[in-house]
Amino acid sequence: MARRQARFTAQEMADDPRLRDHSPDLWREDLGKVQRGLLSSAVRCFAANGFHATTTRDIAEGVGLSPAALYVHFPSKELVLFEIIRVGHERVLAHVRDPAILAVESSADRLRAIVSAYTVWHARHHVAARVCQMALNGLTAEHYGEIVELRHQTNGYIRGVVGRGVADGSFAQVDVARVTRAMLSLSIDLVRWYRLDGSDSPEELGEFYAGLALKLVAR
Repeated sequence: MARRQARFTAQEMADDPRLRDHSPDLWREDLGKVQRGLLSSAVRCFAANGFHATTTRDIAEGVGLSPAALYVHFPSKELVLFEIIRVGHERVLAHVRDPAILAVESSADRLRAIVSAYTVWHARHHVAARVCQMALNGLTAEHYGEIVELRHQTNGYIRGVVGRGVADGSFAQVDVARVTRAMLSLSIDLVRWYRLDGSDSPEELGEFYAGLALKLVAR
């Protein structure tokens, strides 16, 4: 929802229901209140105005601090972005690797559970997830490489579940890589338009997308 001509102000972002999600729940417990507040403010700023158009003043203003306050906790704006994107990718990977999901025996039921969980996570954290997906070009080459590795882990994990279903005869003989990419794209794309006060809850959307995923591999 970044705009080319005008920038959202701190007050506009605070009042905009499109920028409300559960992102504040993502941050590490060992971080202080101010650090967590700065990360949540940065999520809104990056999602609304884009990483490059956002200033450190914008981020600090979102939590009522002076522009210099951010540097007390984060040496640079890029490190704020990296923390958001790294945490987002780690959290969603842990979410779909939940022990309850790993304990599911049936290939179809496991795939349903994974796609549902992946979708629900992106819906609940759709603002942070938008930053995770659309602000990668703001990272340094080193940090980008770390995120790519996390993405490979997530993609490989879900690709393995699809491949298992093909191998055991639960699924049709599909192109595993392409089908997995399509499933992931469905869940990720919702970050462009989803809002928590919309017609579908995260759980409803998760069940719907899980059903679509199974249709992609149906025999």
